[in-house]
Amino acid sequence: MIALPIVGVSAADLTLRSAQLSPDQAVSRVVGAADARVTTSHAGGPIYQVPDGSNFAPVSSFESTDATSRPQEETPEQVAAALPPGSRLLKDSRGYGKVRTRHGLLDTDLRETDLHDPLAKGLFTLDRGRLPERAGEVVATNAFLENSGMFVGSSVTPRGTTAAYKIVGAYELPDDLKKVQITAAPGSLIGPLDQALQTSGGNGVLWEDSYLVKVGGDGFTWNMVQTANAKSLLVVSRAVANDPPADADVPLYRQEPKEQFEGGAGNTTEMAILATVVGLAMLEICLLAGPAFAVGARRSRRQLGLVGANGGDRRHIRSIVLSGGLVIGAVAAVSGTAIGIALTVALQPVLEEQLGNRFGDLDFRPLELAGIALLAVVTGLLSAIVPAVTASRQTVLASLTGRRGVRRSNRVLPVVGLVAVAAGAGIALYGSAADLGSAVVAGGSALAELGIVALTPVLVGLFGRLGRWLPLSPRLALRDAVRNRGRTAPAVAAVLAAVAGTVAVATYQHSNDIQSRHEYRADLPHGTGQLLTSENSAYKEVPALRESLTKQLPVALRADVDRLVVGKPGCEAYTRDPDCGEARIITPKDQRCPLYEGTGGSADFSAEEARRLRQDWRCKGAMRGTRYATVVADEKLMKVLQVSDPGAVSALQQGRAVAFDQRQVKDGKLTLRIISGPDAEDSLPGPAKEPVGVDKIIPVHLVPDGTEGWGLDLVLPPAAVQATGLATAPVGSYFSLDKAASSEQRQRINGDIDRMGVDASLQIEAGYEGDDSLVLLALTVFAGLVTIGAAGIATGLSQADAEADLKTLAAVGAPPRVRRTLSGFQCGVVALMGVVLGSAAGILPAVGLRLTQRRELEAFAQRAVDDGYSLAGESVPYVPIAVPWETLAGLLVVVPVGAALLAALVTRSSGALARRAAG
Repeated sequence: MIALPIVGVSAADLTLRSAQLSPDQAVSRVVGAADARVTTSHAGGPIYQVPDGSNFAPVSSFESTDATSRPQEETPEQVAAALPPGSRLLKDSRGYGKVRTRHGLLDTDLRETDLHDPLAKGLFTLDRGRLPERAGEVVATNAFLENSGMFVGSSVTPRGTTAAYKIVGAYELPDDLKKVQITAAPGSLIGPLDQALQTSGGNGVLWEDSYLVKVGGDGFTWNMVQTANAKSLLVVSRAVANDPPADADVPLYRQEPKEQFEGGAGNTTEMAILATVVGLAMLEICLLAGPAFAVGARRSRRQLGLVGANGGDRRHIRSIVLSGGLVIGAVAAVSGTAIGIALTVALQPVLEEQLGNRFGDLDFRPLELAGIALLAVVTGLLSAIVPAVTASRQTVLASLTGRRGVRRSNRVLPVVGLVAVAAGAGIALYGSAADLGSAVVAGGSALAELGIVALTPVLVGLFGRLGRWLPLSPRLALRDAVRNRGRTAPAVAAVLAAVAGTVAVATYQHSNDIQSRHEYRADLPHGTGQLLTSENSAYKEVPALRESLTKQLPVALRADVDRLVVGKPGCEAYTRDPDCGEARIITPKDQRCPLYEGTGGSADFSAEEARRLRQDWRCKGAMRGTRYATVVADEKLMKVLQVSDPGAVSALQQGRAVAFDQRQVKDGKLTLRIISGPDAEDSLPGPAKEPVGVDKIIPVHLVPDGTEGWGLDLVLPPAAVQATGLATAPVGSYFSLDKAASSEQRQRINGDIDRMGVDASLQIEAGYEGDDSLVLLALTVFAGLVTIGAAGIATGLSQADAEADLKTLAAVGAPPRVRRTLSGFQCGVVALMGVVLGSAAGILPAVGLRLTQRRELEAFAQRAVDDGYSLAGESVPYVPIAVPWETLAGLLVVVPVGAALLAALVTRSSGALARRAAG
């Protein structure tokens, strides 16, 4: 019992320490055997960077940087010119693409570099096979092979080209074992794929070049880094990682606060939570182990009596029992630590796979492991204190004859417990009411729980009054538990602590789930779905997608949708291709929100003016969005989306467009601007620049205010598109279902999508699907296991105490089942008392945390009202406090009954008949 948590803690300590790399180990996985890795910052001017190269800022700050300027990519010669003379460079290019696999398409990281170069040593680990030596050969990560179904010797083809690449080896990235990546020789993968994609009318590959740099001497020093920063280069340096500069020597920290670039702000809170969890875990172990030590001391009371009869006093008795706890704690410390270390070493590959990176070296911290082992020794010693004191108070005669004696109950402990309960409850409720944060609420709840633990003996005594209404066996079990509170109370307290935590988490989780259900906003009408391609270049595969949709799902009505095309049909949004463009809805100037038209935004207005404007109809946007806000479709789309306006259906049937945003419509007309080439690239939303293009004035039907458009702004019928002279390309379909789609049907259509090699998304609106049942079940099982364990220990101790009574029952002719029945009820009584008290105690922290959350949301809602984002009473937060009755029923009924039945089954129905000892 004591060794088990030591196994987990020691294993976790060794695992986490081994996963923490030294600075040189960490930087070697980035720069390989080079001195530095240099990357273009794309800032368009000098930069300041943090020493480890993880972040940077332009020298003149981001605000004054021209965001529309895109500096040209530097060539290797230009980069070399910005570095110290004599530097040797190795180019490392990385891009992104989709690769055809056995299952369909796989998002893959594409890489080009010379893996034979000595500078690349340390970047990767070749697992099997060999490195690529010529064009048409690649090596793949183990993660790619696992996800793709490929193997060394297979051939893969990136989407957009017919060229096949043979996999000649498998490797892994020590710092990212789950990376899906293929690597080829320089110039053999990314460049040809980019050219093939552009030739076919699609977008090319977006990639970035970085350079491994070898300078020799003292390496790439901080002064060299600053020189490179002046030429807009970002550097990760081995020398700087091993010997970082002082904060005063980092220009970025003089321009921006250092805290802005650092994480871990919540370390103090995390450590406080960890300390609380460890403390409560120790309390739980002590409460469970204490009765176990008491069982041993009770079974050894004759030996302890003989020690007293031969001149030993109470100190000797206490020392003997405490020595037993000390020995058990020491054995648990040694065995638990040894097993934890052995498991970590044996399971190192599994742990590395789970963490996603290889360990540097097994990092043993003797002081930390010794502290963990000491924790076991202290736990064993603390667990033996109460049994030692109890055993020392037994008289020699009582110990030798087996008499129990009479002990007075402690009168101080209940008072302390009552004070702790009152103080803890007060702190928790005050913390939630005064908005002091969840940490104060959790601390007060923990104090109240400890107070209830201290009150357990008194509460157990109150349960004894129920015995008069119970049948014989449960009455005997209850009265035995009440008379022997010294062994009953710790077991009940252990159950109480576990159940209280379970009930608190379950109540909070269940309440949060109800809140999430209330706040859920559907993306489509219930029972409606959409199947849309994620890439414009896949427009040729859309007809096959639509056929599969009708074939595999119970479709009641399908509305096919197309998109407007300006330029090449395969152009993606926000592309830099001069042959691409877009069709953009232009909002009339007098109907644009003033808050977003000025150069300073809302800062150009006073607080009162900004508050008033936020309630202006021009400043209230749609709450939903979709990938294609402007679509080409017929009246079927209105039926699928359940648009209640009959005028919308009639307009589409007559060849007139339907608009959903009143800000975009003026005098029954809408402006659609056709933007081509560079104008589409440079046009940015907001006041910076008005996009240049050709306007198409389209008559539209505006749906009534309040009509839900599900993210759509404009629906154009085919006739209206023909009138504008624009081209279209299919993107997918909206559909409604006759009945809910089964899992098998979903799997079949997803399989079709994979086989087609199309990147498409299938979405079916089924309402809120959050499910907390698995969490609640896991919590119930955990509490049940702790309850059965604690109740079993208390039952074993009660059987040791009641052995004489059981022999007497057998002697007077009691049926054999009485022994088993009594044992079951003794276990069930302890479990029931602990579950009842724990269920009551667990409600407080959940209520406190929910009240804290309610106050935070109310304060947020009030700020929204004060700033004009909503009206008073419009966004009242809904923070319910709901008890998970099913979980409580399982704890209150199933767990005690299960514990009782289990105890009855494992108890022998008959014992050896013997003469009862006198007394």
